[in-house]
Amino acid sequence: MEPRQARIGRLALLLAMLDEGEEEAALGQLEALAWRYCQGRVGAMEPQKIVAAIETAAKRHGVVDGGLYREMHALYHAILEAVHGVTRGQVELGDLLRTAGLRFAVVRGMPYEQPNEGEWIAVALYGTIGAPVRGLEHEAAGLGINHI
Repeated sequence: MEPRQARIGRLALLLAMLDEGEEEAALGQLEALAWRYCQGRVGAMEPQKIVAAIETAAKRHGVVDGGLYREMHALYHAILEAVHGVTRGQVELGDLLRTAGLRFAVVRGMPYEQPNEGEWIAVALYGTIGAPVRGLEHEAAGLGINHI
């Protein structure tokens, strides 16, 4: 696979943004690269709920080993970086009367040709955020990448 196609962040964003049934090409790339991934949804603004939802999905789908600190640490920092993007740098929004409906994707793989670069993990968030009035939300996206 060409290095250009092994862009871990791009694949994570695609998985988070594409609707069910539109993901075929991205999933084919992940399978060809033998990368691990998971997807899910979270509808909360509290950072601890977002972190918990993504960590649970990543452990449940074997993307990370919950018993290895370095893997959980890398995932945690990638999640926080993605949340930063969605919240425009304000990680704590729970008290500001905002709602969020977010899809997430976690992708783990070796995006560099040099095997010594090791594995990396990307967390992408995509969805809507806004005032707690249905229909007045706007789109938001965030991406976090960390080495394992």
